Amino acid sequence: MRGYARLIWGALFGMVAAGALAQPVERIEKATVAHVLPRVKIGVSVPAADHGWAAALGWWAKRAMPLYPNVEWVYAAAARPDKQIADIRDMMARKVDGLVVMAAEASPLTEVVAAARKQGVLVVNVDRGLLWPAADIFIQCDNEAFGRKSAEFMVRKLQGKGSIVILRGVPCGLDTIRYEAAMKVFAKTDIEVLGVLPGMWDRRKATECMAALLAKHGRIDAVWAADDEMALGCEQAIRQAGRQREMWILGGACQKDVVKRIVDRDPMYPANITYPPSMVATGMHLAVASLQNANRGKIKPFIPKHMVIDCEVVVPENARDYYVPDSPY
Repeated sequence: MRGYARLIWGALFGMVAAGALAQPVERIEKATVAHVLPRVKIGVSVPAADHGWAAALGWWAKRAMPLYPNVEWVYAAAARPDKQIADIRDMMARKVDGLVVMAAEASPLTEVVAAARKQGVLVVNVDRGLLWPAADIFIQCDNEAFGRKSAEFMVRKLQGKGSIVILRGVPCGLDTIRYEAAMKVFAKTDIEVLGVLPGMWDRRKATECMAALLAKHGRIDAVWAADDEMALGCEQAIRQAGRQREMWILGGACQKDVVKRIVDRDPMYPANITYPPSMVATGMHLAVASLQNANRGKIKPFIPKHMVIDCEVVVPENARDYYVPDSPY
């Protein structure tokens, strides 16, 4: 009997190896997955694409969705907090099991997110914290490391001396953390900060700010821009002033055109700092993994409530690892 069984399994193995059973096996695997994994509904709420980085959020989210055929996704992008609140309430009315949310603004969004969680929705908060811990899981990048590591690179590149200017982003906790971490590093060196202006993470505003700084200061060695949209705006002003050989720029968040120029060793962009918009897909994956696990209640204590993604320094030697040409950012 055992010999007969071996013959049967040997014949089946041979058919699979020859491709005769390839299609049926694939269909069986899909059917098995569909049978084992429960179907869930997950909402994804993000700010509208008013910035290249925000546009990439939506691109990464939509790229992740097809990976989970047993999830019904409800996606919405909002330009204003009131629209985002309405979107989340609509998702609650549609009985979503999970919610992945990046708040346009923390203050107005906290209560509706807390209400969703109270309703039994698994909430994953991405990037921007709320006024209180209203989510089951909070994923964010290490903004202190962003400021510190970018400043440390600038100090090494300038050999601890020289003159720089700084552009800050939209006034918020995230921007303050980055700026203060960078200033702590600069304070221990002979680097002089000539001026600080708010570029608001906007290319046009950064161009205006950089033009003003160029008009005021006769010698600038480097620009700490902390954002690639601002970095590109600064470059425009620098080239218009004919001073592109005088200084270099350190942006942030790995906009693909800037990363490509690092790959190509453009002296204007010697490095960058990661701040991946793909973190929204990380949040989606955690939501799916939590909701589709048969032991959902039991695994909850194993999942950290707060996850911090480190920021990496991108230089020519590793820049290809961070170059995503298909991304909108």
